[in-house]
This record gives sequence, structure tokens and C-alpha cells, in this order.
Amino acid sequence: MVTYLEFEKPIEELRNQLENAKQIAEKSKVDMSQSLKELEKKIEETTREIYANLTPWQRVMVSRHPDRPYTLAYINSLTGGNWIELHGDRTVKDDKAMVGGFGMVDGRTIMFIGQQKGINTKMRQYRNFGMPNPEGYRKALRLMKLAEKFNKPIVTFIDTPGAYPGLEAEERGQGEAIARNLYEMSKLNVPVICIIIGEGASGGALGIGIGDKVYMLENTWYSVISPESCSSILWRSWDFKEKAAEALKLTASDMLNNKLVDGVIPEPLGGAHNNHEEIFATVKKYILNSLTELDKLSPEERVKQRINKFCSMGVVHEM
Repeated sequence: MVTYLEFEKPIEELRNQLENAKQIAEKSKVDMSQSLKELEKKIEETTREIYANLTPWQRVMVSRHPDRPYTLAYINSLTGGNWIELHGDRTVKDDKAMVGGFGMVDGRTIMFIGQQKGINTKMRQYRNFGMPNPEGYRKALRLMKLAEKFNKPIVTFIDTPGAYPGLEAEERGQGEAIARNLYEMSKLNVPVICIIIGEGASGGALGIGIGDKVYMLENTWYSVISPESCSSILWRSWDFKEKAAEALKLTASDMLNNKLVDGVIPEPLGGAHNNHEEIFATVKKYILNSLTELDKLSPEERVKQRINKFCSMGVVHEM
């Protein structure tokens, strides 16, 4: 069953009309090909118009669409299922909100790492809603170091509402684990590509977000705080989340204009949830093209460029 967002109601109505017309054509054996073509064209035009004028808050809604593909779907598609998941941080436990392992893409071995949200209520609880604990970030770093040891490139998929904010996470060093990843990722000798496929919230996203190439899918967001949390802090209410989303400049186009990401990956018409196979193919193309470009640089050049890129973000005042 297709899930429609509030602003997608005109598309839902047209698709229902199309389904009804198909059923009538089947039952009555009447030639309705012209009417069906017109309805399909109308659906495409309406979808194009709606998605060309999305507000920042609506893009946040699209990034959270329950039908959007998550990290494991990307990895399975890119590798054709030819990958091995690796578990545990060798200290505490295996964090189910962070997944990773070696996989083959067109004959090349790549280390894939990413946050995984659940596809239903039971799986969301199992995956902690895509919010990793410190051991998740330490597992990610262990896998990155393993990739570096065997000279294999790293691809991370970012999709999290934030690192887990619970007491036990803070007790086990959530801040230190994320900070350690920022430090270590900046110095990795192998190519690192980071792709935001859904939500990119705060340090939870940044913990696996330091790369030679950082891309955002068209309908994703990347910010220090979610619109709801920002609204609750500034206005003591979630009612101003749309205003907060506008002010945070968190969309892919905003991030690209501010030179905080390296590119925006276009999504299929109607969002990534509308055509999984198309977005998988597009992401694969971006990954392979980026690796071809990064392979031309020496490890020293890559590290230098990576550090310079992140150091040039923002303004620093020395007192």
C-alpha cells in the first residue's frame, strides 16, 4: 500500500482515478487508452509541479517517508546481495542502528557503513530508530580502519534523527566516540564518500560524515538540530517547526550554496520512495564516478584536500 504525505493528496486522487479507469477498462472491455494516457500525463505534471515547489519542511517530511529505501536496501542493491556484514565494536556489543561490511560493486570491494532505520514497528525498535549508541560509532570506526588496512574505499550512508541521547549512551562516552570518528576520518588514507539518504541530524550524522565527497539526495536535510527540536527550544513548542526548517537552511540546495556539501544527487520524480531502482542506479553512478576521480589522487593529496575542505567551513576567531 502506497503512503501519501499531506501535500501529495492531489497525486493520490489522480492515481485513484487512474486505478478506477483501468478497472473499468478491464471489466467493460472498452478502449480507454486515450483517457489512461491523459491521466498518466496529468499525474506526472502534478507531481512535477508539487515537487518543484516543496518548502523546507515538506522536504523534511519526504526525507522521513516510510517508503524511502534505507541503508541496507542501498547496500543490497549496489552489491547484488554480494556483501558480508561485520558486527560489534569489540568492546561493548553490536549496535543494530549502525550496519557495515565489505561488498562488491562491479568487481571492486568497498566498505559500506550506515545508519539503519527499521521498516516496521518491531524493526524500528530493534534498530533503535536509527539512533546509534557510542558502540555504533566505535564499530563504524573499527570497520573504517579495517578498510584502510586492506586499502579499500569507504562509502557511508547517513540517515539518522541523531545519536541516541540516553543516559547510558552518555555514560559510555557518546560525545567522545563521535569526536574520535571526526578526527580519525579526516586522516584515513583511502577514499571516503558520504551520502545523506534521509535525515542528517547533528553529531549523529557527522560521526560518519567526514569524507572526500559528501553528497545529499535531493529531498534530504542536514543540520545541527531537527526543526522540531529547534522550535521547542526557541518557542517552547513544536508548532513553529515549519518556521524553524526555513531558518535552519537545512535543505540540499541550501547546503550546496553554503559549500557544506560537494553535490546534490537528483531523485526520481516524486522522491526516492517513488522509484527505488532508479535512485539505486543514480547513487551507484555517483559512487563509481567519485571513486574514479579520487583514485587519481595520492593518499597524501586526498587527506590534505579533505582536511582543508572541512577547515574552510565556517569562521574561526582566535582570541
